[in-house]
Amino acid sequence: MSLRSSEIEAKWQERWYAARINEVENDGRPKFMLIFAYPGVTGYLHVGHMRGFTYVDAIARFKRLEGYNVMFPVGTHATGNGAISLAARIARRDQTTIDYLCGNTCPVDVLDSLKDPVKVVEFFNEVYVNQYWKRFGFMCDWRRFTSTVKPDYQKFIQWQFRKLMEKGLLIQKPYYAPACVTHGPVAIDASETDIQCGGSAETVEYTLLKFKCGDMYLVAATLRPETVFGQTNFWVNPTADYVKVRVGKEVWVVSEDAHFKLTYQMDDVEKLSAVKGSDLIGLKCLAPMVHREILTLPADFVDPGVGTGLVTSVPSDSPDDWISLRAVQEDDLTLDLYGLDKTAVKAIRPIAIIEMKGWSDLPAVEVTAKMGITAPGDPKLEDAKKLVYKDGFHTGKMNATAGEYAGLPVMEAKERMKQTMLASGEAALMYDLSETVTCRCGERVVIKKVNDQWFIDYANAEVTAASKEQAKNMEIFPAEYYQNIHGVLDWFRERACVRQGNWIGTRFPFDEKWIIEAISDSTLYPIYYTISKFANDGSIKAEQMTEAFFDLVILDRGDADKVAASTGIDQELLKKIRADVHYWYPLDLNLGGKEHLTVHFPAFLMNHVALLPKEMWPRGIFVNWWVMGKGGKISKSKGGAQPIPGAAEEYGVDALRLYYAHIASPHADVDWDNEAVEGYTARTEKMERTLLDLMSLNGQESDVDGWMISRMASRVLRVKEMMRTYDLRSMANEVYFEAFNDLRWYQRRGGSHAPTIRRVLDILLPLMTPITPHTAEELWEASGHKDLLSARLLPGINEGEIDVSKERAEDYLRSLMDDANEILKVTGIRPAKITLFATAPWKREVVSMAVELHEKGDLKVPTLTKAAMANDLVRARGKEASDFARKTAEDLLKRSPAEVKKLAQRFDELSFLAASREFLEKEYGCVIEVHEAGEPGVADPQNKARQAAPWRPAILVE
Repeated sequence: MSLRSSEIEAKWQERWYAARINEVENDGRPKFMLIFAYPGVTGYLHVGHMRGFTYVDAIARFKRLEGYNVMFPVGTHATGNGAISLAARIARRDQTTIDYLCGNTCPVDVLDSLKDPVKVVEFFNEVYVNQYWKRFGFMCDWRRFTSTVKPDYQKFIQWQFRKLMEKGLLIQKPYYAPACVTHGPVAIDASETDIQCGGSAETVEYTLLKFKCGDMYLVAATLRPETVFGQTNFWVNPTADYVKVRVGKEVWVVSEDAHFKLTYQMDDVEKLSAVKGSDLIGLKCLAPMVHREILTLPADFVDPGVGTGLVTSVPSDSPDDWISLRAVQEDDLTLDLYGLDKTAVKAIRPIAIIEMKGWSDLPAVEVTAKMGITAPGDPKLEDAKKLVYKDGFHTGKMNATAGEYAGLPVMEAKERMKQTMLASGEAALMYDLSETVTCRCGERVVIKKVNDQWFIDYANAEVTAASKEQAKNMEIFPAEYYQNIHGVLDWFRERACVRQGNWIGTRFPFDEKWIIEAISDSTLYPIYYTISKFANDGSIKAEQMTEAFFDLVILDRGDADKVAASTGIDQELLKKIRADVHYWYPLDLNLGGKEHLTVHFPAFLMNHVALLPKEMWPRGIFVNWWVMGKGGKISKSKGGAQPIPGAAEEYGVDALRLYYAHIASPHADVDWDNEAVEGYTARTEKMERTLLDLMSLNGQESDVDGWMISRMASRVLRVKEMMRTYDLRSMANEVYFEAFNDLRWYQRRGGSHAPTIRRVLDILLPLMTPITPHTAEELWEASGHKDLLSARLLPGINEGEIDVSKERAEDYLRSLMDDANEILKVTGIRPAKITLFATAPWKREVVSMAVELHEKGDLKVPTLTKAAMANDLVRARGKEASDFARKTAEDLLKRSPAEVKKLAQRFDELSFLAASREFLEKEYGCVIEVHEAGEPGVADPQNKARQAAPWRPAILVE
């Protein structure tokens, strides 16, 4: 990118913001309010984030072109531990963190101040606004900026929670929640706001089975308590270290890792002593539920980090257990090493417990035989396990071995047997994460019991039903999410909404030891953008923003006189704020990344539905997919992505904006590709040169000028239709590729008429402002305009400017040239003469009849043939006519109504070809002859004229 690009960007950004065209007020015009999900303050953003942000600005700018009063506000989401963790790493001079900050151009003299989390938020707020959003020329109303750390914002969130309590949607109960061992509870979701890794982790419930062994219990963790009737032995990893722990009045043996996890979930856990795994081999223990003794055997596959590090063995239904049991039985050296009774071990047999459709009574034995699995550690074991477990869980029934549970479906038996063992004290519960999760601070995340956790009741049937009904009426993109969100809303259940610990955020108004967590304070917030500027400019203070204030301005509840008296806010100002809220709301479009599909967007919708009147419920959701790095999703907290200011300097802002808009559908992931971005830089510069060259032309008017204006005028209609569904990629293709193809064709056809070019620019340049606003403004100025293009509306299109016949004629010519070029390419002929045969009149008659029948829904081969042969001109052609009628009917029946309609247009092909002869001779460097098919006395040695059809002339190359 040239230095000039940076200068142009700075020039127009300064002019836009100086003219304050980005600032909007309630002026009574039709409004459009849109946002992007505000980013978490956990570090520098990267080029991936700018994709979704750019979409919002492009949509906002296009809506402005259409005449809407557009509010595009922004903010930041500092709730959580992101800023705290970053500040802590800076305070301890973590070199990786320092390198990361300096690599993103953080001034060295600022580093010390960033030991304070509040300063971290303030610093990155400035970075996000000035280095990212303003640098990209976003048309945001900066006066409305807010952040979740601001006292006024927190007053709003506390009001929201008072309304949730008022509606009976806050509940309190014990809960097992993910928690950092240092900072306390964290949210785990795909956005990874609170964590470094593990955003896909789920909470897993283990049933802990207690095996009585002398004065202690060997405790095994299982996900399948319904299989206890099939227990044949017990697995211990002989190389692992275990511990004895006192849990209440019992002594348990578990892995060291399990002991660590249990301390966060049980109140009375005391470590007693260490135990070697090898010392546990050969013991006899009493299996729960079945109350029979089983042997402990060695197994290397047992992972001390999973569950309790001890496993009960059910070889009938577990491929791992079956293969390991067989391996031990055949390994005399191992049996001798641990002094095991060979006869007893080799006598162990699987016990059938589940009847499964399509399987024998020993599915683990069957599947391993079919898959050729013979040894522990075989990679195919995982697939075998999934197959057996899936079919067993969904189609299996307990057999007679299960006693009173015989005949029960596995799904039902699992829960009933678990509850029986819990009630008898033979089992307990433990929760774990399905994958490793690391907090932003670098510490481990575990599952922790919280005795008095607060939840938002998203399972409320009334709110769910109303939210699903509203979703039907919303514009939700992509279409798949419009279908899927209803299922997500059904699935949504109580969600923990507060945390204790070292967090940034809003105090829970009913108990200030709690902090409202990061998802729960980011659902209703878009409406606060309608109020935030009054706090930012000092018109109102945070302490004046009482429950009565928000009730009045948002819910239109209460008396303005009383609110004015109690808050000290002028009554006229209260009326203005209330009018603003109700003018701008509802939110027209909420855009966010795909990480928000299952949490943020449903919570956003349900909070609006639960707390606001129906007329204020949101209207639209737009989900954008990610920009990926070579190793997967780019992460702002881990570095590895090009800094945004550097990318802007290297490629140019408009080139980046065009890249985001055009490289792929917004609803598909994109791999960041430097070469591809460079290609958009080159295209942006080439477009600018093309339009500047056009401005210098001053030739005569010709037939192609009407076509050029028609193409641009009709393009406005096409773009408006594309943007009705926010189809930015198609819009970008139309404006930056198809439009410039037309301009090249115009010049190729000799077009150079200055008034035509001026009109074309007056249409095209506004269409370029949503995606490449800086380039469009520069060209607008170069074309002689003095006003700001970004403040203008789409140009009006005169009725006479769109001439479909002229557009169709040029399409006809381009199609003809494509066919001729293909003939020359295939034959290798260097032409001396090309003869063009326009279709014969009788064929036009047949096609006209076919189109008429098609419009009536009566087009069939016999119907068209009969109608055609009733025409004297057509009938004279005999079999040739009937064959053509058949082919025409078959062809039209395959076409869309729009394509058929084009064929109905009357077009004098012969005259048009004759008028284009000089142009074609210049293009092909040979003689061009034009004739009507069937014209007497015309040489046609290859009988090409017979191939001529309406809208497709025949071509003879000599």
